[in-house]
Amino acid sequence: MSYELFIAKRYFKAKRRTGFISVMSVLSFAGVTVGVAALLTVLSVMNGAQTELRNKILGTTAHVIVLKYQNQPIIGYRELVPKINALPDVISSSPFIYTKCMVAKKDKVDGLVLRGVDPELEHGVTDISRNMVAGELKFDTMSTGLPGIILGLDLADRLGAYLGDTLTVTSSQSMKATPFGLIPKTRRFILTGIFDAGMYEYNSTLGYIGLDQAQSFLEMGPAVTGIEVRIKDIYQAPEAGKKITALLGPQYRFNDWIHLNWSLFSALKLEKTAMFLILALIIIVAALNIISSLIMTVIEKTREIGILKSMGATSKSIMKIFMFQGLLVGGIGTVLGMGLGYALCLLLARYQFVNLPADVYFINKLPVQMQAGDFVLVSVSTILITFLAALYPAWKASRLEPIEAIRYE
Repeated sequence: MSYELFIAKRYFKAKRRTGFISVMSVLSFAGVTVGVAALLTVLSVMNGAQTELRNKILGTTAHVIVLKYQNQPIIGYRELVPKINALPDVISSSPFIYTKCMVAKKDKVDGLVLRGVDPELEHGVTDISRNMVAGELKFDTMSTGLPGIILGLDLADRLGAYLGDTLTVTSSQSMKATPFGLIPKTRRFILTGIFDAGMYEYNSTLGYIGLDQAQSFLEMGPAVTGIEVRIKDIYQAPEAGKKITALLGPQYRFNDWIHLNWSLFSALKLEKTAMFLILALIIIVAALNIISSLIMTVIEKTREIGILKSMGATSKSIMKIFMFQGLLVGGIGTVLGMGLGYALCLLLARYQFVNLPADVYFINKLPVQMQAGDFVLVSVSTILITFLAALYPAWKASRLEPIEAIRYE
């Protein structure tokens, strides 16, 4: 251990003649600790929110969606699905039909985003079958003769619908001619299942029926709206989409989950950066306390500095002593803050005692995901800030002349 570090530790532990200096040191510790803990907790929450939203979205939405230009229906999809599945990046694919309707139970009416799917193939593309909270992902109801329908949890709750209830779905996509003009087509369904996707947006608007029932109800014949595709690497969705459309031909286009949700995840990333900069101000305030306490320590230790210089200590050594002292405050505060932040994140992740309104934040619990990169970034940034804060007081101490320092003491 160098003598500069040894003296810095002695100064750090020594009892101060002026109690105010000790208070400033404690405030510096507390500021760094609280700042680091708050910063790590917020960054972990932002990571958790981003991951949770991504998982919820990808649990209900495919990684890649293959469509035709101008949303023309796809005919011959049965031959296209095996071609897509043969690509090395693809796990599975499934045809679907998409439309917007109205759903009613007696006098209660609500909007519905209706999807027609093949239950067997849909299982390999989305998590809808694993998100069922009542009933099953099936659309055959032999006992009633009516086709089945599955609704999101919040939509079923608004309608007051339970398993086995009869619902009326109305679509303007296929109009029926009557003596009174064109009227929307309606069909009755039996509620056979309720799902919870974990996102209010899906739970409050989405419903599923069988692919063949959707083709019949919407009078689409042997055609579908598009083909959903699940791939191995979710972040390679744009590249996988390009390969699929190149295979199928120029009349096909694609959407991917990254493009469809780009604004949401960009906003989350920007918010994370903004929160980092805002909460870093706490650490900067603590650094100002470090500057104040070190300057007051220099004033208090003027005589000792003069003695050290008269004994041969160089200005560089004196500067090191006070830089080490500032780094001790910052380093210990950083370690304590990391421990406190880690403990807070563990508590939030384990007990989930913070509830969120799902209709505002899409998710109902405050998610937490700690990342080693955030801990490294925060600790390095804090140490750097405290190092810069210690420079001026250390330089001031190194400028003291030994004779003048001892004379005025």
